[in-house]
Amino acid sequence: MTTLHIEHAITDLPTWRAAFDRFADRRRQGGVCGERVQQPVGNAHSVVVDLDFPTREQARRFLGFLETTVWASPDSSPALAGTPRTVLLEPA
Repeated sequence: MTTLHIEHAITDLPTWRAAFDRFADRRRQGGVCGERVQQPVGNAHSVVVDLDFPTREQARRFLGFLETTVWASPDSSPALAGTPRTVLLEPA
C-alpha cells in the first residue's frame, strides 16, 4: 500500500471540505481505498490529508490529477492557500 500524504494551507475549512467532498467519486475511481483528513491542533488554516492506494502507480497518477486538474483551478480548489506539500509513503 502507498499513501499520498498532503499538507496544505486553506482559507477556511467548510469551503475546503465542500470542494474535497465533490471529488469523492474521482477518488474512488482513482483507486483510493482509505482516506483521513486532519487538522493540526491550534491551526484552523491547515489540513493534512492521507489517501491510501493499493499501488504506488495509482498514487502517482492521482497526484498528477491533483496537480494538473484540481490544484491548478481556483474553481476546483476554492479554499486552497499556496502550494500543497506532498510525499508518497510506504510501510517500512
